[in-house]
Amino acid sequence: MAVSNVWATQDTEPSELRGTILVVSVDDPRVGDYRRLNDPQFRARHEAATGRFIVESPGPLRTVLASPRRGSIRSVLITPEQHATLDAELRGLDAPIFIAPRSLLAEIIGFDLHRGVLAAADRPAPPALDDVLVGARVIAVCERLNDHENLGGLFRSAAALGVDGLLIDPECADPWYRRCVRVSIGHVTTVPWTRAERWPASLDDVRAAGFTVAALTPSRDAVELDVFAAGRPERVAILVGAEGPGLTPTALAASDVHVRIPMRDGVDSLNVATAAAIAFQRLTRLS
Repeated sequence: MAVSNVWATQDTEPSELRGTILVVSVDDPRVGDYRRLNDPQFRARHEAATGRFIVESPGPLRTVLASPRRGSIRSVLITPEQHATLDAELRGLDAPIFIAPRSLLAEIIGFDLHRGVLAAADRPAPPALDDVLVGARVIAVCERLNDHENLGGLFRSAAALGVDGLLIDPECADPWYRRCVRVSIGHVTTVPWTRAERWPASLDDVRAAGFTVAALTPSRDAVELDVFAAGRPERVAILVGAEGPGLTPTALAASDVHVRIPMRDGVDSLNVATAAAIAFQRLTRLS
């Protein structure tokens, strides 16, 4: 495929994109990290084999570029228009920047990506639980939170509202999955987190570190959130469960206190990411 044919309908000429690599073929092996983003099974295999994750859209990429994870970026795949927009943030990046027109980018990834920005980065090794807990005052603990958008929203709220870290159980979704990274606005790279492989025994480790485990539940006999927040312990772990079923009886039994957000009659619960954000705001005491 000739360069002139690929770029014939583009406003930006290839000569204006010095310092970047122009992609002219869907078969270019250098953009293999971006193939078939619409195929979850293929992506799971590919990312497990390569140890990579995908950052999608300008906002998440800006977050990663401004974070300590900037050096983990291995490449960027971007349209000419978005490259012009993100030029300042991308300067000095020690990774190749591949430029492709929107039509070719869509062929490579498997769908039309309206925002025209992707990056591939290395997944870090998960930190030890003690490393997440040390110095923390408020953490979130997630059980069976298997919806990527809810988990991403929870990470975004944690970053915005001053939560010091997250602990997720073995059944939670993968925070490095593209949709989760996007919804978090990249904050899966800024909020310390790890996976609790010893579930629910890890709650004993959290408690041993000095945290009071507070389980969020709509149960009427739970303590109201504002009452609990008024006498908030020095260190608190906010325990949340999956959308729909909520926390398991085992997790509820392993918590120190049950806490509820008052709601109007006729509404049985809140979206888990929304409920967590309300609890974060009350318990982190940001001014």
